Amino acid sequence: QVQLVESGGGLVQAGASVRLSCAASGGTFARFTMGWFRQVPGEERKFVAAVVRWSDSLTYYADSVKGRFTISRDNAKNTVYLQMNSLKPEDTAVYYCAAGGINEPLSFRSSRSYDHWGQGTQVTVSS
Repeated sequence: QVQLVESGGGLVQAGASVRLSCAASGGTFARFTMGWFRQVPGEERKFVAAVVRWSDSLTYYADSVKGRFTISRDNAKNTVYLQMNSLKPEDTAVYYCAAGGINEPLSFRSSRSYDHWGQGTQVTVSS
């Protein structure tokens, strides 16, 4: 059973940077496409970024975070990161890490494509 544990969230001011981490256990990490999603109360979980399985350089981003957020993975440490720069109040959300055996780029952005989820970590950006 794959387990994902996020860390690194907190309260920051607009313009600040935060790095989220997601540590995986219980599976072969490199075979999973890893994604970050975020959710605010009353809304659906939304795609933020993904890094493709068997790759550490093939990445996808939501338009709202492109140029500000960077996803990366360290297969030796079974960890995926989300570096968030130039944070805005609208980035406030619970951030979730997810893992799935996904190959199709069209599937990376859908939460239904992922089989395993972390518990989430809150990021609050004050104005």
